[in-house]
Amino acid sequence: MQTSTTLAGVLVAGSAILVGQYSADAVPGGENDGGVAGGIGADVIVGALPAIAKYGSVGGTAAYALATTSCNIGDEILDWYANNNDHPVIPQNMHVVRDGRLEQIGMSWLKHGFCALQQSLCGACQPAGGGCPPLLGVGCSDPYSASLNGQQGNLGPRSQVNAATGYFPYPWSAPPAPGTVGRRIQVDLDDLDPSLNGGARYFAEGMYISKQDSAAGNSFNNASYREFNVGSFSGGSYNLNLTGPTYQQKPAIYAWQLVHNDVQIETIDVPEDGRLHVGSRASDNGDGTWRYSYVVYNLTSDLSVGSFSVSKAMSAEIVDAGFHDIDYHSGEPYDNTDWTVEIGKDSVVWSNGTTFESNPDANAIRWNTAYTFWFDSTTPPAEGQLD
Repeated sequence: MQTSTTLAGVLVAGSAILVGQYSADAVPGGENDGGVAGGIGADVIVGALPAIAKYGSVGGTAAYALATTSCNIGDEILDWYANNNDHPVIPQNMHVVRDGRLEQIGMSWLKHGFCALQQSLCGACQPAGGGCPPLLGVGCSDPYSASLNGQQGNLGPRSQVNAATGYFPYPWSAPPAPGTVGRRIQVDLDDLDPSLNGGARYFAEGMYISKQDSAAGNSFNNASYREFNVGSFSGGSYNLNLTGPTYQQKPAIYAWQLVHNDVQIETIDVPEDGRLHVGSRASDNGDGTWRYSYVVYNLTSDLSVGSFSVSKAMSAEIVDAGFHDIDYHSGEPYDNTDWTVEIGKDSVVWSNGTTFESNPDANAIRWNTAYTFWFDSTTPPAEGQLD
């Protein structure tokens, strides 16, 4: 995929992303990072992330859920019908910025919407009906509590949703939910333990996917994030406390830039598919080496990402190459095998080692997930291009 954007790297001649294991072209995204004033047609965003619920832990894995308040900032009423696929679905994630890079540490299945209150979080509301109708009026907001978004029976699999189009089969199907942690945001307790994560900053993320919103071309601003703090340990897991504002219409990769202002983020659109964000950062280790970190965040691409490579000068010495992904869980069909890394003469390549045709359920960067890549080098940064 080709774009003319510039990233910091170690004498980087370019970076390459293999989308969906296919040969696919891409074009630069818009200059904004997802947010717009309001779309023509239905346009649903996350207006607020007001609360976190916790559900204990099983075997070192804790379960949480986020409250999400949607807003229809478009100029048409948004469908919210519970008994077909004309309603939004809501994924929830958690991320951490530590050791100078952003990593995704938690993900949930999808809350299926079932009715919409007509409130006014994001401005003047033109109600689409009284009570709790199956529609969200123009300018109106609808709150879902953390307990509602954590109800296991209303959480469906991500694997059945095409985020680029908003389509999913109805009724959706899934295996029974494992007790306590099943289908909810799952986070390893070690990722939250303050004694293991000194200086870390944490971010919650919510998103709405809607078939009607996607058809109107308004699906790139649907994710928002908010910072949270890790509190005391009780009831088998850590208490989490939200802090600061909700950063509306920005996916959580922008939290990396919030913490480290030298992070560069580029937006890439895959024609007839979805949007990716790619971030990079070069930081001085203070010992004669540099750390090069990259995040590939798939916002809405259904094709997904199967490999990532960074070009380098043949003389550049690369050490300590690493990789961090997020595990799919609760019966999703995807493989969680870690990607491998190969350091060649002129590039560093991470991949899942297969093709879509060979294994469509291979570990890939699927929509609303972020994978992190890094290496150290004795070569200082220079300008390069993402290809």
